[in-house]
Amino acid sequence: MTGIVILALAVVVAVGFGLFRRATDGDFGSEPVSHTWGHVSDALPAASLGERATLVQFSSAFCAPCRTTRVVLADVAQREIGVRHVEIDAEKHLDLVRALDVRRTPTTLVLDSRGHEVARAAGAPQRAQVLAALPTGADS
Repeated sequence: MTGIVILALAVVVAVGFGLFRRATDGDFGSEPVSHTWGHVSDALPAASLGERATLVQFSSAFCAPCRTTRVVLADVAQREIGVRHVEIDAEKHLDLVRALDVRRTPTTLVLDSRGHEVARAAGAPQRAQVLAALPTGADS
């Protein structure tokens, strides 16, 4: 009988965690890290800021949601004027990952035109979520 109770409790906890992750995955929150672009440009000197916004994506080689995120962010950058997409391999830039407190892949940072972080999402965001997180011309 004790085994059944433990199994039921484990199922409830697992379902609860799964529902929490499903509800929050890809949501943009704002936990700004100061001087974000300075860290990025030090790691990737060839990268440049977008005139309106820059979408910085942290990915890893075996991350399936990273591929979906890449497609979504590249599409937004292509369709939205002044928006640039920069993808960073988290495994090759561990110092940058630590400096910006990236805890999982994919993680997307939304930077304004000055390179300040205005939003971040852990997990694969949907196109509408990315568009809503972009700063307007007045915010930049």
